[in-house]
Amino acid sequence: MSMPLDAQDPRSDDALLALYGRGDGPAARALALRLTPLALRVAQRMLGDRAEAEDIAQEAMLRLWRAAPGWQPGAAKVTTWLYRVVVNLATDRLRRRRPVPLDEAPEPEDGRPGALAGLIEADRAAALQSALMVLPERQREAVVLRHLEGLANPEIAAVMGVGVEAVESLVARGKRGLVTALAGRRGDLGYDGD
Repeated sequence: MSMPLDAQDPRSDDALLALYGRGDGPAARALALRLTPLALRVAQRMLGDRAEAEDIAQEAMLRLWRAAPGWQPGAAKVTTWLYRVVVNLATDRLRRRRPVPLDEAPEPEDGRPGALAGLIEADRAAALQSALMVLPERQREAVVLRHLEGLANPEIAAVMGVGVEAVESLVARGKRGLVTALAGRRGDLGYDGD
């Protein structure tokens, strides 16, 4: 998959944000193309709703732009700061939600062709998302950041404001929770031969 040239800008996030803070529009564009997909992806995994995730990603990017003029390079990693904002915004949104009974929840949209492989993959993704939503918030945050976003434990600790040992514990408990939530579904999800 090719990326827009601005998204491949070799300058660091810190450098681009500092330039944007001084009014450099191309730097802002390059940083937005690089970081907005990250914010959207995390928000969607936290919320399970594309429209709400887009709102969260937009608000997180607006907060980054507001922080740009006063940004202190080296004080915090830009992506760590952004993960923290997205996770906090998503958590706030989840706390305001009213629970929806399972039989009233809308079916997830599947824009892919109707091939069997596409259906199986959609079922797997929906099962994982459902299992994630059953986990306690902090476990879900840790699992999403570690296993779906690929962050290292020290960076997750910085995002979540906890120690590395707490992250390890949250991830381990979250993984056990996912195993429990998905128990008995191997056949349904097409893993019989795996």
